Amino acid sequence: MHEFSWAGSQEHYVDQVQVKSINDIVVGLFGGNSSAGQFKNEDGCLVWSSPGEWEFVIILDGHDTAESVELVLETLENNKSQVFEIFKQETHETLRSLQDFFIDTFKSDNFREKAKNIQGETACLIVYRKENHLWWLSIGDCILHLFNRELSALGEFQQNHRSFYEWIGNNSTFNKAIPSYSTGIKELRSGENHIFLTTDGLIECPNTHFEEARFILQEFSEGTLEDGVYNLMNEIKRNQVKDSTTIVTWKTFNNLDATIPSDMK
Repeated sequence: MHEFSWAGSQEHYVDQVQVKSINDIVVGLFGGNSSAGQFKNEDGCLVWSSPGEWEFVIILDGHDTAESVELVLETLENNKSQVFEIFKQETHETLRSLQDFFIDTFKSDNFREKAKNIQGETACLIVYRKENHLWWLSIGDCILHLFNRELSALGEFQQNHRSFYEWIGNNSTFNKAIPSYSTGIKELRSGENHIFLTTDGLIECPNTHFEEARFILQEFSEGTLEDGVYNLMNEIKRNQVKDSTTIVTWKTFNNLDATIPSDMK
């Protein structure tokens, strides 16, 4: 079991690129450039993984302060035993139970009462991979890409969509009777699948084209995953990005057959 949790209020990494490996998962942290006006980091992330079995990742992009990021991370830590029990279920049950857990948690009176007493709110992208399926819950504008040879050939990269004016925290869409979010399940293709999560600092950097996923993928064409993350972070640093960027990425190999059209069997 491998774990990592971080909020930008703990270490802001302004002007500093930090790349960490949590077993096979690579985390990239960059707080933005002070020369562009940045002085704080409101991102956050959490990584739990059981190598060869599953990966569970959250990335957060806070607004106003990092207090909302801290609240989400604290809530997950306080409910770790319940979440780990969900991970032990059969895959189809796990995916359904995860969605129920997070929606119920974010809508709960206890969570919303705590959120009233913090400043700001956060986008939140939650991703879980088990066996040959990838599940996500997306609130806000963080990004999930899936890089795979078959999918790339057809121009498919991004799995969720950026959704603006969605947050968790003080001014939360989960304060409404019907909250706004999106969720999805993807069957992984056979062979290698490269999973990539990022906050929006990467794709909004001036003088780059990282809003197009194929340009992100190009940075991983040679070397290790760590090399690719360094390439991305150093490029946005050189181009004077102001916003902070958090990246979490890893590869998984699917030995199972994936669905194909009936006329290709």
